[in-house]
Parts: sequence; structure tokens; C-alpha cells
Amino acid sequence: MIRAWSDSGARDVPPRLRGHIDAGHGRERVETRVLVVDDDISILDTVTAILSQEGYTVTGASSGEESLALLHTWHPTLVLLDMRMPVMDGWTVARLMRENGIQVPIVVMTAAENARRWADEIGADAHLAKPFALDDLLAIVERFKTDRHS
Repeated sequence: MIRAWSDSGARDVPPRLRGHIDAGHGRERVETRVLVVDDDISILDTVTAILSQEGYTVTGASSGEESLALLHTWHPTLVLLDMRMPVMDGWTVARLMRENGIQVPIVVMTAAENARRWADEIGADAHLAKPFALDDLLAIVERFKTDRHS
């Protein structure tokens, strides 16, 4: 099985060249980099650990401000975004992403009663209602996995 590049291994590689050819299957795997944004440290740590164990390259941000800095330096391919955070909430993060031309898929993670409505409000690509099952988390991230077939 091909694992995603580590952060240090892919840092200086242009995005279009970050793929790796699996000679046995003729498939190119482009690194899937997931940014998890949640001010609840237990959720942040749990989601980050689970996705890392599944082979994704993952980093976490505990605030909206931190997530914006990472979006500009770490360049994720998917953002899992909590909506209710102090200082800078998920609506502001999503708006600033779009204003800055950052077109990364967003999955809203919220304990709100209507997660779908909140996802629609910010133009998110999907949503996860907290608490969510492990299978639901993995299925939604799998939808946005950056595998490409040659």
C-alpha cells in the first residue's frame, strides 16, 4: 500500500509532482492532506489521530486564525471545519478562504441541529453532524481523497 508523503518529504515538491506511481497497479496517488479545525481539543486530537492512522497526512488547528495561516503555508486538499469557535468562527474562515481564492473542499463539522443548513450557508461541500460515527468520518474523507488513475 502506498502511504501519503510526510510533510517534510513533500514540502519542496510542486503539487502537480506530488504523486507517486505504484508500479504494480499503474495508479498515481496524490497526497491527501486534511486540515482539521476545531476549538475542542479532544475532538481535534481524536479526528487527527484517526485520520493519521488511516494513512492521511493530517494537521490540526484549534482556531480560525491558525487555520488561515495553515491554509497559506501547508496547502491542504480538504478542510474539516467546526462552525462555532470563539474569535473567528467557521463562517468567517470559509468567507476569507473564498475571498483569498482558496478553493479547497470544506466539510462542516457541527453539533448544531441542522448541520446541512449551516453547510449550505457557507457553500461547503459536505457536512458531519456531531457526534458522528467513525465510519461516517472515514466515508466523508474518502469522498474527497485525491487518488487519480493513470
